[in-house]
Amino acid sequence: MANVLIIGAGGVGRVVVHKCAQNSDTFGKITLASRTLSKCELYQQEVKERYGVDIDIAQVDADSIKELVNLIEQTKPDVVLNIALPYQDLTIMEACLQTGVHYLDTANYEHPDTAKFEYKEQWAYDDRYKEKGIMALLGSGFDPGVTNVFCAYAQKHYFDEIHTIDILDCNAGDHGYPFATNFNPEINLREVSAKGRYWENGKWIETEPMEFKMVWDYPQIGPRDSYLLYHEEMESLVKHIKGLKRIRFFMTFGESYLTHMKCLENVGMLGIEEVEHNGCKIVPIQFLKTLLPDPATLGARTKGKTNIGIVAEGIKDGQKRKIYIYNVCDHEETYKETLSQAVSYTTGVPAMIGAKMMVEGKWMCPGVYNMEQFDPDPFMEALNQYGLPWHIEEL
Repeated sequence: MANVLIIGAGGVGRVVVHKCAQNSDTFGKITLASRTLSKCELYQQEVKERYGVDIDIAQVDADSIKELVNLIEQTKPDVVLNIALPYQDLTIMEACLQTGVHYLDTANYEHPDTAKFEYKEQWAYDDRYKEKGIMALLGSGFDPGVTNVFCAYAQKHYFDEIHTIDILDCNAGDHGYPFATNFNPEINLREVSAKGRYWENGKWIETEPMEFKMVWDYPQIGPRDSYLLYHEEMESLVKHIKGLKRIRFFMTFGESYLTHMKCLENVGMLGIEEVEHNGCKIVPIQFLKTLLPDPATLGARTKGKTNIGIVAEGIKDGQKRKIYIYNVCDHEETYKETLSQAVSYTTGVPAMIGAKMMVEGKWMCPGVYNMEQFDPDPFMEALNQYGLPWHIEEL
């Protein structure tokens, strides 16, 4: 059995702890660490009451290499799961490198002073991880993560060449608040308010925020307005999907959400530069985060479903082919299981599965890797087994 150290006690961390505890035959020792020890204590109690599994907890500053190294040396994990903010990706990756422990995260490194996502600084660890004989698995959430695996599965089983991919993310959940975000507000609002980008014919094309819209009929949900954004999995997929000519990412938003976001943007509340307020330095978007509901508290009041998948089009045996692979997840059902809403669930379950793939040796090779670089079959089987069943339709 493997030892796992989970860093981050938000809504996703809660799901990861629950799912690892459900798989105690794989994860013999579970440690949850966060700056917020009270959340760790809450999840520790939940896991003990629901599954009879004891987990260890610890307090750690994920910005501190020294604290992280000390914690890793004390807990001796086989793999560290970074469920903290993406700003800490490089810090935790560095701590794993120094201690010789495998690393996994759920989201791309984000520059704290620039509203952009990129893999460059994480990919730069590849040689050092290989020399150390350890592995880093990047983006083992849903998107990125499962969407990457869907693309690899399509490439392996359905196409000789994939020419176009559209990644489609719909959250039709209703939490009852006038305005709230379903994951970290700082990340969510930066992502949505940034300029869009898609890749076509070998180059990146930039769009204005929310400039391009289409309507997609999502199974079990119905037609929804879907807006083109930039999303990090596209950066790795353009490197690894054979014959790709275009890839885009779309996410659904309602009019109320967009109106609130535009108002906040117009008055500067989405700013990422420090401003002075009553003699104190504050970052507007970080202050806004303190005013909005904590996404981890939304589960009990959220109803509806999510639908996230890919539409791939290309050639098989000389014939054109188009398929749709997707998962539908119910907010109320995920809350019953893990006390978390579906957005946290769809990120947390793949994090557990990714760690399971690593410690069982099904996905294990020294270096830094994205999800689509491994055999998708065992991961796809595990999605069905652990709560995220998928569907394939020919279009």
